[in-house]
Amino acid sequence: MLPVVLIGLSLSMDAFAVSVSSGICIKDIKPLHVFRASLFFGVFQFIMPVLGWFLGKTVSAYIGGYDHWIAFALLVFTGGKMIKEGIETKDTCPADRAAGDIRNLLILLTLSVSTSIDALAAGLSLNVLGRGIWLPAALIGGITFVVCLSGFEFGRRLGFLFQRGAQIAGGLILAGLGCKILIQHLLAG
Repeated sequence: MLPVVLIGLSLSMDAFAVSVSSGICIKDIKPLHVFRASLFFGVFQFIMPVLGWFLGKTVSAYIGGYDHWIAFALLVFTGGKMIKEGIETKDTCPADRAAGDIRNLLILLTLSVSTSIDALAAGLSLNVLGRGIWLPAALIGGITFVVCLSGFEFGRRLGFLFQRGAQIAGGLILAGLGCKILIQHLLAG
């Protein structure tokens, strides 16, 4: 269960970064917008691993001998991407605040999809490892919802102090889980 919680926390870091940024940049954000955005991020973080898991179900018969390498590669790649994005993030509000304004439903939908793409790979990894999906997906979605609620408040109160570090930490956790899966399989076999 702890690995799923860590995966949920790691996957929520992109949405957390958006929440923190929105909390900083949108001065008149309403509680309804915060709740709606957090709900959108959580729901998409639930949906994407489920889609990835079912995708994995269709290809698992073909990849059984090297599934641990695929899980390792997906998690390390996703973690590396998050670390890179965390390092490259600029510590300022966007010049055009409307470009990332979560009060706009189309923008919120786009951000929800783009921050949850990594969860697709996590769902695929869970299938490859022979794990179920419903409880992990619910945990990932629920964790993301709570993390995003917190992110809006952090952004409102603390600014950019945590945004970059959270994304880098999430990437390190995912890459570490990928390494753990590979090492456990290599030592067992």
